[in-house]
Amino acid sequence: MANSPEMRASDVDRDRVAAILREHTAQGRITMDEFNERLEELYKSKTYGDLAKLTADLPDVDLRHRPAKPETAPATRGNLHPGMRAAWGAWATASAINWVIWLIVSVSSGHMIYPWPLWVMGPWGAILLMSTIFGNGPKRS
Repeated sequence: MANSPEMRASDVDRDRVAAILREHTAQGRITMDEFNERLEELYKSKTYGDLAKLTADLPDVDLRHRPAKPETAPATRGNLHPGMRAAWGAWATASAINWVIWLIVSVSSGHMIYPWPLWVMGPWGAILLMSTIFGNGPKRS
């Protein structure tokens, strides 16, 4: 059944029109002031006819096949394997905790004690570094 102008619009329909308006603003078809005005009217709209009026002077876009929210590609953080990123995060967290403990003990004892956190950080960090440099990297299919 085709959507008639009198049919009530849903929040998803309004989100689709908002995405269309954002796209037309980004492409320079409407100004930011026009975009803000249309956006105010958009969220007051109740029917498909009201929504169609907001985009009547813009190129045709099929609202039913438009995603409600623009799809964004996941940001890639280099080519480091997610497991290796997690291992480095665990190393950094454990190292920071050890340094805080060392600092508290040094301050409370009144003199600087031997920097024992280096014995935790050093070997573990060296193994991680070798694994990062010479490891297999992410599997590609």
